[in-house]
Amino acid sequence: MREVPAMSSVFGAMRAASRHDQTPPWDVRADRLRRLRQLVKTHHDAIAAAISADFTNRPPQETALLEVFPSLAGIDDALRHGRRWMRVRRARTGLWFLPGRSRLMPQPLGVVGVVVPWNYPLYLTVGPLTGALVAGNRAMVKLSEYTPRFSALFAQLVQASFAPDEVSVINGDAEVAATFSALPFDHLLFTGSTNVGHHVMRAAAANLTPVTLELGGKSPAIIGPHADFDHAVERIVVGKLLNAGQTCIAPDYVLLPEDQRDRFAEAARRCVNRLYPDLARNPDYTSIISPRHFGRLVSMIDAARAAGAGVVPLTDAMPDADARRLPPVLLTDVPGDVMAMQEEIFGPVLPVVTYRTVDEAIGFVNARPRPLALYLFDRRRDVVDHVMRQTVAGGVTINDTLFHIAQDDLPFGGVGPSGMGVYHGRAGFETFSKLKPVFHQAGLNGAGLLRPPYGKRFASMLKLLLR
Repeated sequence: MREVPAMSSVFGAMRAASRHDQTPPWDVRADRLRRLRQLVKTHHDAIAAAISADFTNRPPQETALLEVFPSLAGIDDALRHGRRWMRVRRARTGLWFLPGRSRLMPQPLGVVGVVVPWNYPLYLTVGPLTGALVAGNRAMVKLSEYTPRFSALFAQLVQASFAPDEVSVINGDAEVAATFSALPFDHLLFTGSTNVGHHVMRAAAANLTPVTLELGGKSPAIIGPHADFDHAVERIVVGKLLNAGQTCIAPDYVLLPEDQRDRFAEAARRCVNRLYPDLARNPDYTSIISPRHFGRLVSMIDAARAAGAGVVPLTDAMPDADARRLPPVLLTDVPGDVMAMQEEIFGPVLPVVTYRTVDEAIGFVNARPRPLALYLFDRRRDVVDHVMRQTVAGGVTINDTLFHIAQDDLPFGGVGPSGMGVYHGRAGFETFSKLKPVFHQAGLNGAGLLRPPYGKRFASMLKLLLR
């Protein structure tokens, strides 16, 4: 716990700096964003190597595609639009208060805390940091103890690129994370499991710290009756197996017409073997992050099998505990009370659920907590519109998976148990800003008509107001 006093000291210095420089100009914000961009751009190879070592194996191409690219794209979007987001905005003034004027003045909140998970440690650091910095805040980041090499490297890079009262990185275990979450931040963003999200929210509540919680849940992929079936299977498999399924918005289970289950299994197996030939030795397939997580996934498969579910391997490779390499499997006829249908899977295990009608599929989704993501494959607009109207999810991609998270103009966030609050792009700027409402009273105004003594003139005015 040696880091805890230092943590409090860093926070105190940041808070003092933020109160002294309440609304930094665009040039200051842009400079911080450019330094963050340079950090990522210059050191992305070393970052990818550190992440791969933390996982035992994660291909650098995957880190470049899924972490480096969206990190840089998000910073570029903020640099392109941030000056405009900062502008004072005109707001409508009520008829009875004219010729007064109303406006909204975006201002930084102050010091933002960011708690980062292990599965995408770069992107889920840089994304929130971008929103915090473009909004003019200072930021403290708590990185995951499951990615020690990345966490140590990123802390060094931040220390070399930013003053301690601009951006600071805190590393440590779960106890350090709990202390971090209890600091009186002006806003706290946590990405991680729903279970830990409860603890973070309780810690923040002691200071009335507003929180953004990016959690998880069981995100369905629905193959509609008019889908391009082979395309749907491929995109679901790709979305599921990137990072070996260790993705908060990965398809968690598939809903498909009941007569298509065997066809899905066959197509998925062909797809896996095309994407990851010789999977046991294929360097493009990511390892599971830790022995504990590997054991959890094996236990999940075993529990489903013991409950009567079918376990359909999608490759001939066998699980390798030493390399933490878990080949993908489908689960069929899965009882609803087993772990695979109750918990977010977070690995290359994919339950398949059949339906007879689209409304039955919708009912299955709606009988469960609101998902972080929903994927629908269908070529008919009326089917797409019907499913969109009748379901609620944090975000949606139609006829593909994952890509809604990469759109900077779409807010990213969950709903209900899958999270609260949003960020990315302008939504991130506004999450980390206070849109301060300001009313300018005109020199000539009627406010004097609405004051004591409450005589006949006041009664006449009130009658007009309440008509």
